[in-house]
Amino acid sequence: MRLRSWMYPLVYLSQNWISRAGVVVVTTAAVLWLFLLPTSMRGEVQYPYIGILAFLILPGVFFLGLALIPLGIWLHVRAERKAGRTPVAYAPLTSRSPELRRLAWFVGATTIVNIAIGSQVTYRAITYMDSVTFCGKTCHTVMQPEFAAYQNSPHSRVECVACHIGPGASWFAQSKLSGLSQVFAVILNTYPRPIPTPVHNLRPARETCEACHWPQKFVEDRLQIVDKYADDEHNTLTKTVLLMRISGAGQQPGIHHAHLAPGVTISYNPADESRQTIARVEYHNSVTGRTTVYTASDAKPASLKNLPLRQMDCMDCHNRPTHTFQLPERAVDLAMQAGAISPALPFIKKVAVEALRKEYKSQGEAAAGIRAAIESYYETGDRAAIDRAAGAVVAIYERNVFPNMHITWGAYPNNLGHMDFPGCFRCHDGSHTSADGRSIPNDCDTCHKTLAMDEANPKVLTELGLAQ
Repeated sequence: MRLRSWMYPLVYLSQNWISRAGVVVVTTAAVLWLFLLPTSMRGEVQYPYIGILAFLILPGVFFLGLALIPLGIWLHVRAERKAGRTPVAYAPLTSRSPELRRLAWFVGATTIVNIAIGSQVTYRAITYMDSVTFCGKTCHTVMQPEFAAYQNSPHSRVECVACHIGPGASWFAQSKLSGLSQVFAVILNTYPRPIPTPVHNLRPARETCEACHWPQKFVEDRLQIVDKYADDEHNTLTKTVLLMRISGAGQQPGIHHAHLAPGVTISYNPADESRQTIARVEYHNSVTGRTTVYTASDAKPASLKNLPLRQMDCMDCHNRPTHTFQLPERAVDLAMQAGAISPALPFIKKVAVEALRKEYKSQGEAAAGIRAAIESYYETGDRAAIDRAAGAVVAIYERNVFPNMHITWGAYPNNLGHMDFPGCFRCHDGSHTSADGRSIPNDCDTCHKTLAMDEANPKVLTELGLAQ
């Protein structure tokens, strides 16, 4: 009897304009969903704004319509009661009542359909928000630099959320809530240019990076060959050969053992927001019981108390593992090494770097200016090689410099190594000393052994059968 009394308003009071509008909205959203269903079934949506329509706006409209139906009934009941028009007793409803049976069939059928549609659009909305297309292309201007760097990185086939969020509902919810402020910043055009780094709300590196990169298994030393082209007429090639002491966290000696050995914890006080200046380093080894504090020679003791303390992890050295921005000299060297720019073109290293170093107001202006500079320099010669070189130099600019985001050469330091930015020398500079006079090592052989330095034909490569 209680169920029947609850059903009476549903039967007699659902005929109001708000509920009817809800039915229209739900029906419209369902029809649009059917039209967009083939798009969603093909996999990841290539066009971000279609994805926003299909998986964010459309589900919102659908659930809004569902909410309007009971809202209209509730408002109608309240209005009827205030006006004193609510009947004391509704017309009796029995199991044989045609109104009740029609309502039951209608509610049952529409509920099944709504559950099917609602679950599908909700799942697709979550999946879409986890996609590379959503992360890289939705806020095109803001994320264009990071997306361009990502596409040219070793992690270009790893989804953004695998590193930025990781598994687990709590981190997913946290990331989406923190993203709301970013959405409003984009809408109001108040976001910073360039986007500041480091990012402070990332999941801990040991929960993301070490899902694939296990420090205990980095055991072998690795040979690194660095090609460098001079800016002379012949683009003279020299090679630097290094034996990198990678090592695992449990092996000696080596980079990862020094920083990640069992029981080792390293914390530091950065003196600036970008963590490019390290004022104080604390080394603790719970196995040996040793704790040593190293302080920079120019650090003021009074200021150290106000500096934040951070425990070192992978991201302090590998701070740009996927979003690396190169300097023009190194980028041109890599392009020449890969054959995208022909070293046979006289002075091409010098001409390319000079064209890249000029200031341009936009990437479009840069593309035209770089091409004009290269083509005007080489009025005669191999036109195919000149065109390829011009295209390669333009590509270097377009993935490293973004005037609309105020990103130019060197805007984002790379802490891996020490050739272009301080990197390792932020701590290993010889000026961080302890109270007993010990210093953090800055000997080159600590992390690598130099087998050849800027040699045209390194003997070691000939001995290893790697000479070209």
